[in-house]
Amino acid sequence: MAISEQDVLRVVNRYIGVDGGYLGDFSYRTHTDFYTEYCGIYDIFPDELEGTTRQRFISILTQQSADRQAKILRGVLEKYPANNESRRQFLPTIEAWIRQLEGAPVVDSPKPIESMSAVVRQALVDAENLIRTSGPASAVDRVHTALHGHVKSLCDAAGIALPERPTLQVAVKRLRENHPQLVPAGERADEVSRILYSMATTLDALTTLRNNATAAHPNESLLGDHEALLAINSARTVFAYLDSKVQA
Repeated sequence: MAISEQDVLRVVNRYIGVDGGYLGDFSYRTHTDFYTEYCGIYDIFPDELEGTTRQRFISILTQQSADRQAKILRGVLEKYPANNESRRQFLPTIEAWIRQLEGAPVVDSPKPIESMSAVVRQALVDAENLIRTSGPASAVDRVHTALHGHVKSLCDAAGIALPERPTLQVAVKRLRENHPQLVPAGERADEVSRILYSMATTLDALTTLRNNATAAHPNESLLGDHEALLAINSARTVFAYLDSKVQA
């Protein structure tokens, strides 16, 4: 959950400080540079907004997604250390918000373990780092790579034949249809089957987004943060289900 405008005002007034409409020691130029230099965000342009540096900062921070708010708050702490009593008192509140904001993705990432291939383990690590430093859209490709590589490894371990260079969708379909642990049984088996078959549509969409709306290729338009997190969480859900069933 993102922090509110009221919380942003508390950051401005209780931590950074305002003097004559200027936020801290920001000038218009250094405010523009702040998002790149301190936050690792390259697509925020304060000069396109009206108002003082204070008004622009409030507008920008209020409108960001949770993960980008966390980056900006970390940037604030780096630029403005807690070197007076007011900041020291408010610092724990900001740090708590950052932990909350960075926990925004609701589906846990699969943990890299020794039984996974080196490619899968590295892709999972890369994805987590990219979510924190560059935003969710940058991580979609790595999550796709991790799931693709892991499914192929599961097929190989079970002796399930795959065509040369199988797509993610093909690999999951072969695994689902041929691995005994993935045969729906027990209560509501028909409904479980429907969910399993819907994975094909989800993974098809994930691949399309990865190819056409992420930095995996030179695409002009990238996914928004919320949509990228939807794609990432969908892939994580498939990853977790397949792994829990097949590795059981």
